[in-house]
Amino acid sequence: MNWILYALGSAIFAALVAIFGKIGLKGVDSTLATTVRAAVMALFLIIITLSLKKFSGIESLLGKPIIFIVLSGIAGALSWLLYFFAIKTGPVSGVVAIDKSSVLFAIILAALFLGESFTVKTVLGGVLILGGVLLVAL
Repeated sequence: MNWILYALGSAIFAALVAIFGKIGLKGVDSTLATTVRAAVMALFLIIITLSLKKFSGIESLLGKPIIFIVLSGIAGALSWLLYFFAIKTGPVSGVVAIDKSSVLFAIILAALFLGESFTVKTVLGGVLILGGVLLVAL
């Protein structure tokens, strides 16, 4: 059940990313802004990791985990570059709605690569998400 609270917290902070980002992008190149944002995130996370003494588990990253974590980082960087390009010129509500269609892609990719199953709930939820994305974005 903790994961739900973490996910809700993530959603609230993601909303603030869009709002603060849109305000901060006035007169600023979106690639530069994304780079500064990433540097701030990295410094903040290093401080958190050090304060929680989590670097002691660094050996667990060796091998296959580091490859996929690096790929995840590249995918995240590309996502944020495109996200900031989009919110610089588009309406936050539309950009965020389309961005959240990532849920649909995640459901499909989780089924293909992780063996997660499609259920009536996931299919219906996906259809409703798609409908919501289309309503808000268009």
